[in-house]
Amino acid sequence: MQQAAPDLVLRDIHVADAPPWWPPAPGWWILAGLALVVAGSLLFLAWRRRRRRHAVARLFDDAVARGGSPAEQVAAMSELLRRAARRIDPEADRLQGDDWLAFLDRGLEQPVFVAGAGAVLRDGAFRRDLGDAEIAGLRSVVRARFLDWMERKP
Repeated sequence: MQQAAPDLVLRDIHVADAPPWWPPAPGWWILAGLALVVAGSLLFLAWRRRRRRHAVARLFDDAVARGGSPAEQVAAMSELLRRAARRIDPEADRLQGDDWLAFLDRGLEQPVFVAGAGAVLRDGAFRRDLGDAEIAGLRSVVRARFLDWMERKP
């Protein structure tokens, strides 16, 4: 066996330098690209949903504004609700009276159509003495219900 030369100096193990953080590896570029595509898609869908909601709200407001008298405004709101109700249940537009109002209240925390401001729908289109406060209250609850139903997927 050979002996090591006495003048041979042994050094400790050297660790290689860490790789630089820039530029990232190709996998990180792919991941960043996918993240951008997902974020862009989500932003586009949110923008489209907001634009659709705005268009539906404008449709409601225009249809109600075309009704000159309070009775015509109530009739327009009722017609819009019946059209939107078909998205929920195809037979819903045939309901009458309290059954119709109970259907409108379905899924709400507090009933606003059977006993609240929405009760004007029952006979409001046939009354001559509707006040502005009654119309404004009815309009707010009907508009909220209409927008809610129109946002749902059929």
